[in-house]
Amino acid sequence: MVGFMSRVWNKLDSASSRLPIFLNAVLVFSITAELCYLVLVEAPLEQTQEKTDWSTTWKAMHLFAQLFMFGNISWNASLFMKTNPSIRGVFLGGDVLGQGWRYCYTCETHTPPRCSHCYDCNVCVLRRDHHCVFFGQCVGFRNYRYFLTCLLFMWAGLLYAVVMNAEVFIVILKEGVTFHSVMLLLVPWLMLVSGQVTTRAFAFAFIADTCVVGFLLVAAFLFFHVILMLKGQTTREWYSTRRPYSLGILANIRECMGKNWYICWLCPLIPSPLPGDGINYELTGSVEPKK
Repeated sequence: MVGFMSRVWNKLDSASSRLPIFLNAVLVFSITAELCYLVLVEAPLEQTQEKTDWSTTWKAMHLFAQLFMFGNISWNASLFMKTNPSIRGVFLGGDVLGQGWRYCYTCETHTPPRCSHCYDCNVCVLRRDHHCVFFGQCVGFRNYRYFLTCLLFMWAGLLYAVVMNAEVFIVILKEGVTFHSVMLLLVPWLMLVSGQVTTRAFAFAFIADTCVVGFLLVAAFLFFHVILMLKGQTTREWYSTRRPYSLGILANIRECMGKNWYICWLCPLIPSPLPGDGINYELTGSVEPKK
């Protein structure tokens, strides 16, 4: 009985860890589908312009922009989850252990500077930043580029979605700021369940709200990590005022994005080898706190 309950619990725990990934995928697909619908069906064009070359070009440009951002988000997210940031398969040996090396009693090995143990992944991660619950993966030395680029295109895509959904807000508020319009924007689920709005109106209001909230959250995450990258810090090191690994703005960007940092953000398939190995770092200050 105990073994059966343990297996059930492990399966539930595994399913719950994958739930955020599933929800993210559903939201990305839903927003992309809604934007395609807005462009192809609800395009705000005059009747005399519907079959002109300008109309076709306008729609083609919007569809290309949507698919470009959707492809980058999906591809970067996939590579982020497939790239192993841990110490597994990495030779950590050396003649002398310098500043910042520690011993991990869980992994039973010495770990290099900026490496720490993740209890969700149950392994030490090279230059560990944090464990991303939305992807069920740690952000570390090898996959930081894909994480940051995915955030960048999510931010750009949501900004685009907010602008495209501006007409949805205009339609909802066309008769003024009423109790009905405010409730539809704030709690569309409640309005749908109570029968106050149609399923179509609910879908547009819900996706428009999701775009606005998602844009604000992703913008906060993106700009926070851009600042960390420019400072040569990780999230764990941000709590300290010391920056012993900062090599200057351009060098810090290369450390995270690779040697082709200026172009690799356009496509995850563009090679951009990292200048370091995730084990040895050039110090510009003391690792140990001042006494």
